[in-house]
Amino acid sequence: MKVKDAMTPDPITVSLQTTVSEAAGLLRKNRIGGLPVVEGDRIVGMVTESDILSLLSTGDISDDLWLPSPLEIIEVPIREFINWEKTKEALSDIGLTQVQDVMTTEVIAVDGEADIEEAASLMLKEGIARLPVLARGRLIGIITRSDIVRGIGAGYDTTPGTGE
Repeated sequence: MKVKDAMTPDPITVSLQTTVSEAAGLLRKNRIGGLPVVEGDRIVGMVTESDILSLLSTGDISDDLWLPSPLEIIEVPIREFINWEKTKEALSDIGLTQVQDVMTTEVIAVDGEADIEEAASLMLKEGIARLPVLARGRLIGIITRSDIVRGIGAGYDTTPGTGE
């Protein structure tokens, strides 16, 4: 089976200037994990849930971690409140970030004429769950692991009594 026969044609896309908040809304609304980023009909990147979540990364715990004295424990609720206010502000700033600032620019794609086995192998090798599908360099669809499994299963007869 060819990739073009198992893919989702005309995928939902975003532009470079789309905000992270808008992209996250599209991911949630459509129950998908990634979006091609396009300029015209050319793909220039991919933005995924992981890309967006990376904005929330706080880094590793410092080696300079200290434990508070009993008197400093009184200050902890005040510090936590201040930190929460900073966190809320940071979250609102994240939503205004443009997709071009968080997207993956090294796009791994597959040709629509490729076999689905090739797409599956590429996904496994690269550790990714979806691939943009191209025809002459133009985005024509997207194929996910689920699409490949459905494509493989489409040729399997599950009628009772067929011996399969």
